[in-house]
Parts: sequence; C-alpha cells; structure tokens
Amino acid sequence: MTEFHFAGLGTLINVAGIIGGGLIGLFGGKLLTANIQRTLLDACALAVIFLGIDGALKNLDTTLLIASLIGGGLIGAIIDIDGKFERLGIWLRNRSGNDGDTKFVDAFVTASLTVCVGAMAVIGAINDRLLHDATILIAKSALDAIIILVMTASLGKGCIFSFVSVGLFQGAITFGAGLIEPFMTAAALANLSSVGNVLICGVGVNLLFPNKKISVANMLPALIIACLWR
Repeated sequence: MTEFHFAGLGTLINVAGIIGGGLIGLFGGKLLTANIQRTLLDACALAVIFLGIDGALKNLDTTLLIASLIGGGLIGAIIDIDGKFERLGIWLRNRSGNDGDTKFVDAFVTASLTVCVGAMAVIGAINDRLLHDATILIAKSALDAIIILVMTASLGKGCIFSFVSVGLFQGAITFGAGLIEPFMTAAALANLSSVGNVLICGVGVNLLFPNKKISVANMLPALIIACLWR
C-alpha cells in the first residue's frame, strides 16, 4: 500500500466510488427506456445470485449454514433489523428532500445490503486498520461503483445513499478491528464468506423477484454466528 494511509481510507474510497457510480447511473439512467432499465436490473440480479452461489459452494457446511441462518434470522427478527433499515431509509429520504420518491426506501435497503454483506467488506475493513492496507476495499469500491451505477439507473436515487450504510458498517469494523481480530481466524473467515455469499444470493433473488422479499437484513446476525462457529 502507499505510504499515505490512515484508518478508514479504504472506506472513504469505497464511499466515493458508490457516490460516483450512483450519480452516473442517476443521470445516465434518464437516457434509458424502462425496458432497458429492467433488463439491466435483471442482469445485475443474476450476476449477484450466481456470484453468491459460487462463493457459498466453496466452503459449504450445511450444519453451519442452517444454524447461522435460522439463529441469525431469529435474532434479527426480534430486534427488527429490517425495520431499522427501512426507518433509516425513510429518515434519509426525508432529510434529502426526496419525500415524493416512492421507490427510495426499497432502493436504499436493497443497495445497502448488496454492498455491505460479504467477506470483502469485513476483511477489507480489518486490513485497513491493522495492516494499513486498503487494497481490498479499493477493489471493492470499483465493483460497488459498477453495481450501484446499474441499480441506480433501474431503481432510483435511493441506491446512492447506500454510501451511508457502507460508511457506518465498514467504519465500525475498521475502528473496532483490534477487538474482533482474535476471532477472525482462517476458519472464521471461511465461514463468514460462505454464509455471507448465501445472503448475497438472497439479495439477488429480491432484485429478480421484487414482489417476494427475503428478509436479508434480519439475517445479518448470521454473519456473527458464522464467525463464532467452531
């Protein structure tokens, strides 16, 4: 990594990538017909689904998967993470002057889950703090920029505000890296990747079938169970 580095640099670059990609998608999307936008969203959904499947199958442990998803889903439903995401989306919609945008909240939640769930976010944020290496998050920022560009063109400006979720999520991991580092063994990272990719697949299904939503946000505690699994 370069000599110039500070804790959180990777997340700031990631945030900038999301905003940049989103703005391009927002203004470029106006030039696309509804049919083209739907096709692009379907393409993005299929890519997310099969990326998730490919990643999950590399280290699949069915017992871990079932325990993490059910246990994590139960915890998430009790504390209502899905509802908190939606309330944050509503607050951002109101604060940004987009009260009339009926798709804002769904776009924000879907995009946030797409760019936050996954091993790259966790591992990259830890490396950013402990190894002074933002390489993983820089690579992630390029991928996120493309994904958010396509999603914004199809779903609307709510996707751009997923930068808030990324900033909070990865920022918290970066500054708490010293506390969680002992738990991030090779096995824990493999478990995190496996379960995280299944959740990413769920996000793709939601994109493909918008009328039937999987409560991916409520299952986020599954990532914690996966890291602690022995």
